[in-house]
Amino acid sequence: MENLPDCPKCRCEYVYSDGTVLICPECGFEFQAEDAQGKVYKDANGNVLVDGDTVIVTQDLKVKGASSIKKGTKVKNIRLIEPEDGVHDISCRIPGYGVMFLKTSVVKKL
Repeated sequence: MENLPDCPKCRCEYVYSDGTVLICPECGFEFQAEDAQGKVYKDANGNVLVDGDTVIVTQDLKVKGASSIKKGTKVKNIRLIEPEDGVHDISCRIPGYGVMFLKTSVVKKL
């Protein structure tokens, strides 16, 4: 049997794994266990992010050589990465801009 953590919301001990997400059967809370580096990705509101989530940009972002990405832009199917530059930890495709790297601190989970 795996040694899974208790639910951080209701402290239930019957948490089960569904791929990369852990789910609490009592309160329905979904969360991600810390990986080997102890890294959990959280958005600007503190919600845990997982690969494939849809997020919204929370502030206008300047882009070199293009117009800025406006606050409220929806970004689908994000991919969480270990940042090479130490800052940008989301890889995504933004309509009209192409592949971009974002910080988790400038997005919120839908």
